[in-house]
Amino acid sequence: MKPVWLVLENNVQNQIGHMAYGTFAALFSFTYLFTAFTDLGVHQYFTKQTAANPAFMPAHLPVILPFKTIISLLFPVLMVVAGWVIGYKAQELYYLTLIGFAFTFTQFTLFLRGILQAHQYFNLDALLSVLERFLLIFIIAALLYFGINLEKYVYARLASVLLTFGILFLIFRRTFGAFPARWNSSQLLRVIKASFPFAVINLVYGINEKVDMVLLERLASSEEAGIYAGAYRWVDAVMMYTWTVLPIFFAKFAAHQREPQEQQKLLRFGQVIGSVPLIFMSVFVFFYGEKLFWQFSNSSATELNLMRLNLQILFASVLVHGFFAIYSTILTASNWELTVSKLVAASIVVNVLLNFIFIPAYGSLAAAVNTLLSAVLVSGGYLALLRPKLNITIPFVLILKLGLTTLGLAGIFYILSWFSGYWWLNTILAGFALIGLLFVTRIINLSEIKANLLTPNK
Repeated sequence: MKPVWLVLENNVQNQIGHMAYGTFAALFSFTYLFTAFTDLGVHQYFTKQTAANPAFMPAHLPVILPFKTIISLLFPVLMVVAGWVIGYKAQELYYLTLIGFAFTFTQFTLFLRGILQAHQYFNLDALLSVLERFLLIFIIAALLYFGINLEKYVYARLASVLLTFGILFLIFRRTFGAFPARWNSSQLLRVIKASFPFAVINLVYGINEKVDMVLLERLASSEEAGIYAGAYRWVDAVMMYTWTVLPIFFAKFAAHQREPQEQQKLLRFGQVIGSVPLIFMSVFVFFYGEKLFWQFSNSSATELNLMRLNLQILFASVLVHGFFAIYSTILTASNWELTVSKLVAASIVVNVLLNFIFIPAYGSLAAAVNTLLSAVLVSGGYLALLRPKLNITIPFVLILKLGLTTLGLAGIFYILSWFSGYWWLNTILAGFALIGLLFVTRIINLSEIKANLLTPNK
């Protein structure tokens, strides 16, 4: 679904323009900042407890459902008030209300899907996980054919969320039956208190991911926010690789919490697996980033150039995450979640302060640079925590080899550009050259891949 949606969303932005899309991106990000208040961490806590003890659901779901319903109805009101406080006008507040309702039903959907996961209905959950995007793709494709604007785009997203929730609700009732609601304040407070750590983590990571877009639209312009969103979309797409791979290593790290030597081996392998594809994409973007904006036929040369610069800076932060996100994974898998959250919170503070200082003068480029600086800061913190918290040595030699491989790949791209004007041919040849570099530098070998990736946990 992701590649299809990426193409369609680029088309949407091209049709409605950078300013309109920037308004939507800012409103969506602003709502995302507050998503912790639509759930208060209940989703993760409820899923965890139900998976461990099936009797937990019938005892607590009748109490949770009315609470979830109330906060779901209150959340759009909260968003309108918050939007009015920071200066949004009537039309923007209307869109914010619709986006707020979409978020509440999305969170309710995640809550019900979590119960399915806890009861081992993984195939059903997998289908439901793509249903919303599947429906949205068809709605957006039709709107692109008949004509689309910002208002229709917001309606389309809300419609897909409501349809998905309706289908899931019917499946849930058919699978588990009815749960008559009841109110029990003391029982509810116990659940909320136990869920609070999850709410804090959601809040911290939500701010870290979306605050740039909000500040950019408020401190610069909607057009700058749209240009930044067009570049960041590719960052989000590429980082899907990281968020797919890291959970695998999270489980492996957790399985060897009391075996530092095993964790050390996994760390080395995880850093290679996590960084190599992002090294290739980051160097590609440095040389041919403009090729990713082929759909933006309605953008001026100045806008396309600004998008390219934003993309290159943002992919420098992708490269940093590729190198060091694995260190966050090993720390959180070893029960240092709170410490990691504090580190991320510190990087958010730095990022927000820098945005307030530099966005009014430099716009989207300032937001991109500040994102890079925050990534460097938090990655340095991961490295600093590794030895004192886990007694694991930082693999400096491997990091150096990966850095030299990145420079070598950049040199290969540069040399190829002198001999061929075909960017696609140069990219293919550089890909094969990267594989050769990895084996020459002994960064990877087949025996290590077999031992770490293909051998299941015991």
